[in-house]
Amino acid sequence: MRRSTSAFSLVLLGAGVFLLVLAQLLARYVEPRAKRTPTDTVSTTVFEGRGSYFDTGSVSTVDDQKLTITRRVVGDVAAGERSGNAVWDVSTQIDTPKTLPLADPRKSLQWTTERWVTDRRTNLPVRCCDEKPAFEGEAYLKFPFGVEKRAYTWWDSSLGGTVPLEFDRVTRIGGQEGYRFVGSVEPTPTGTRLVPAVLVGSARPGQVAAEEWYANARIELTVEPRTGRIMNAAIAPTKTLRAPGSRKDAVTLLSSDRLEFTEATRREQVGLAAKDSGRLELLGETAPLAGGIAGGLLAAAGTVLLVRGRREPRHSAG
Repeated sequence: MRRSTSAFSLVLLGAGVFLLVLAQLLARYVEPRAKRTPTDTVSTTVFEGRGSYFDTGSVSTVDDQKLTITRRVVGDVAAGERSGNAVWDVSTQIDTPKTLPLADPRKSLQWTTERWVTDRRTNLPVRCCDEKPAFEGEAYLKFPFGVEKRAYTWWDSSLGGTVPLEFDRVTRIGGQEGYRFVGSVEPTPTGTRLVPAVLVGSARPGQVAAEEWYANARIELTVEPRTGRIMNAAIAPTKTLRAPGSRKDAVTLLSSDRLEFTEATRREQVGLAAKDSGRLELLGETAPLAGGIAGGLLAAAGTVLLVRGRREPRHSAG
């Protein structure tokens, strides 16, 4: 009797080895490279709430008004490809019921433009590509991939500095698990603005360089942990003017107890987070695990059949 090699056993062994190798490639090579901030992002997020703002028409602060913050992010793909970084142009406008219907953002209550450049893997700021402003911290428009239950430094553009955000708790937004982080900003001077002295209660004639102050009673961000995408955000900002050297607010430029993502924005961000998280889970966990198990079973079965072989009778030479 002699042993012969079964083609079926070789097929099983080959398929098993292939799946084992593929599982390792997915887990160690493909999935880590999928954790990259996109360069071609196009996104619009909207906050809504009620609050107060300074009306230049009546030269007074009006209360209990609807306030809307609209942030648009457009990736500069060409700059991203040249630099290897995520280059995002960001436009943020704050609107009142009077300015919201207007098409020109320059007529809004406040309009700012920024250019954010970050490392696509670590989410850390990068100094290149006409970045504006030169920001710091770990988290901005998103958190890094693989969010941990720890404190993060958040860049607050209104403050012009970083804010520590503490991990609060695990929660769910639209059925998707998220980590909630909270923080606050104590009243802080952020610059000066030339205004009529009488506006801030100063006895000086003409105009004075009034001090701009900013505070945020509560910053609340709920983040999808695998992707770092912000699924919900709420803030409570206050911007005021003070006479030079004064310790008291003279004019309230903007104030709200809570401005939060609209339901439509939350729903969109949760959907995007679920899609991206599912893709990363498939590449980094589900597919490697399934491939490893299936590959191991097929390789073991093929090896057993190969070792046993198929017994066939020897024929006489003559």
